[in-house]
Amino acid sequence: MNPITKEGEALLRDELKKLKSEDRPRIIDAIATAREFGDLKENAEYHAAKEQQSLTEARIKDIEIKLSNAQIIDISNIEPSDKVIFGTTVTVFNSEIEKSIKYKIVGEDEADATSGKISFASPLAKSLIGKFEGDLTKVETPSGVVEYEIEKVDYV
Repeated sequence: MNPITKEGEALLRDELKKLKSEDRPRIIDAIATAREFGDLKENAEYHAAKEQQSLTEARIKDIEIKLSNAQIIDISNIEPSDKVIFGTTVTVFNSEIEKSIKYKIVGEDEADATSGKISFASPLAKSLIGKFEGDLTKVETPSGVVEYEIEKVDYV
């Protein structure tokens, strides 16, 4: 099973719906239009549309497999505490840069460091999970060991 947040599931379902209801029909139309240009061997529009169709179908299959194997975790159904678990939003103080940073611990497919979402399998998340507000943890990074203090745990 692959854990995923409820929000992550919704994003995947939205992407799947768009791929099936918008992208797939558009590509089919592009292939039909490209066929009208004649000789398919040298028809760049046709080959580009077929390649796009292949990529789209692969993504649809990938999303369907991920959703069928997903274990959806709805953090709002869990009794809040000060313990870090999958799906919680954690504010940590990074001692190296002397700054507080907020991260949400999510599934691997949802991870996006630029928006503060880190995979539960990342070194930082692994070091945080199971700890409590006020705890310290150390994480090995390429630039050396960084110490974090857990300032706040939110179940949102």
